[in-house]
Amino acid sequence: MDKIKVLIADDHDILRDGIRSLLSIDPEIEVVGEASDGIQVLEKVGQTLPDVLLLDLSMPKMSGLDVVRKSLKDFPRTRILILTQYNNREYVMKAIELGACGFLTKNTASSELIHAIQACYKGESYLSPIAATAFVKEWRSISHPASKDPKDLLSNREKEVLNMVVEGYTVKSIAKMLCVSPKTVDGHKIRLMKKLNIHKKTELIKFAIANSIIQLNPRSGNASYI
Repeated sequence: MDKIKVLIADDHDILRDGIRSLLSIDPEIEVVGEASDGIQVLEKVGQTLPDVLLLDLSMPKMSGLDVVRKSLKDFPRTRILILTQYNNREYVMKAIELGACGFLTKNTASSELIHAIQACYKGESYLSPIAATAFVKEWRSISHPASKDPKDLLSNREKEVLNMVVEGYTVKSIAKMLCVSPKTVDGHKIRLMKKLNIHKKTELIKFAIANSIIQLNPRSGNASYI
């Protein structure tokens, strides 16, 4: 069976030496070269045509993400496995979006690194537990964005009616002030309570307090209206 050709790209000599020594133990892996900056990475990829490029994101002369973009454009057969100290969601998502096959942090165990290289070589993807967690959180934030302010669900007229209701005005009084019929006011009141999933006036007042529509006077315990 052909060995997995790996190119190590990192700007720290000691780290590259350590990775090379670690990978040399595995009989299925052959380290075909090393690179210490982004420009050199692309040159070495072109010269050695590795199966897997083990790439740090923090590289001199050209950032790791730019290397991913350029390498996959010029050498699409080389799979890119990120090995970096960064583990935030932004880096994980960007690297995967650009086409990296995997993402590991530098505190990864040697057995996991070898497993990840093998997975990338087979055309699979590999995320370390930390990267996978960051990826899932980012995906959830995109797919299920945080709920809007409940008040944003209401139209301007519904907000007016809400304010007047919690201030204690009757439907008839509100209709007179807004120059509309009591039936129209009732319609607004029903719709806004439905949107807010509120069924009683006491719940409406609690909502108004929680959302700073009215505030309790700490001395008297009464509501003040804003």
